[in-house]
Amino acid sequence: MAQIFLLAIVYLSFISIGLPDGILGVAWPAMRQDMQQPLAAVGAITLTMTACAASAGFVAGGLIRRIGTGAIVAGSCLMTALALLVFSMAPNFYWCVAMAVPLGVGAGGVDAALNQFVASHYSSRHMNWLHGFWGVGASTGPLVMGAALASNGGWHLGVQAIGLAQLALAALLWMSLRLWAQAPQQSAGAQAHEEVLAHAVHPLAWWLAPLGFLVYVAAEMGTGLWAASILVTERGLPAPDAGLWVGLYFGSITAGRFCVGLIADRLGNRKLVRLGTALAMGGALVFALPLVFGALSPWGLMLMGLGCAPIFPSMMHETTRRFPADAATRLIGRQMACAYVGGSVVPAAFGLLATWAGLAAVMPAVVCLLAGLLVLTSALDRIS
Repeated sequence: MAQIFLLAIVYLSFISIGLPDGILGVAWPAMRQDMQQPLAAVGAITLTMTACAASAGFVAGGLIRRIGTGAIVAGSCLMTALALLVFSMAPNFYWCVAMAVPLGVGAGGVDAALNQFVASHYSSRHMNWLHGFWGVGASTGPLVMGAALASNGGWHLGVQAIGLAQLALAALLWMSLRLWAQAPQQSAGAQAHEEVLAHAVHPLAWWLAPLGFLVYVAAEMGTGLWAASILVTERGLPAPDAGLWVGLYFGSITAGRFCVGLIADRLGNRKLVRLGTALAMGGALVFALPLVFGALSPWGLMLMGLGCAPIFPSMMHETTRRFPADAATRLIGRQMACAYVGGSVVPAAFGLLATWAGLAAVMPAVVCLLAGLLVLTSALDRIS
């Protein structure tokens, strides 16, 4: 019974991780008017959060070994909740930038700790479903913010509501700290496998594994950031239609993870990563070639989303199968740090590419990233 309750808390935590992720983009038009800031000023908030989250990911492995996963998750969630509540009352833009520091540290800490915990103690099925629940949170956050903007409370009320939800979860996590010791333990066979891994890991694997996360998240988030602009500016779609296609892209990633969870244990992580990357590359190619595929081209976004669905959770889950436990704990933190860098720096670089070569150059670059991921993961499979 304790294990079931713990798993429910972990699922709830993944929803909570996703809740704040999409709200800034929805709230920013109203926020910048209130604070009299230019459109580009949001970059100060997002870059601060990214830098702090990546830094937290790098050090999370050592902290997990010292104080435990439960304390890291509860502390990070409390930090995020308090930062959001202060953010909701921010009197000026500089307070928002300051609160981006604890928001980033909290997000990076809980991300690394939960991914390491689930990869170590649960099956690939649960890893895919859990990341599907992240998508539920990421989809719910903008809806909450949209409802708040439509009310008299404005963006302040939306941030406050999500902060209070995080605070309630933090209280639940602190009350259930003892449950984290009830997680399923390794079998004797897994422990023997661990001893073999300690002597069988190729040095290059330590670099290829984090690099894979940087490349994948760059492709996923780069597409999410620029797809609407491509559809509106390059292909003449109305903005609401373009927004619908981007919503379907992220929705297909979320739905795909729930579906993949049903077969994940049967196919295995490595096969899921290869199949998913190949499908995502095909979908990106369809979207990148409107002259070839015509009206079917936007459907490539949904195809790419379905392909993307198993890649991140399967690569994360495979980390504890490739590397010894102590090393995997550190490596998962590095992988999360690389994911944050890939999700911010590379999509921003796509903006420079679009300025220089046009928006039509963005999706071919995404196809190249996914092709590189396929080569990279295949090489990693051969040496580990």
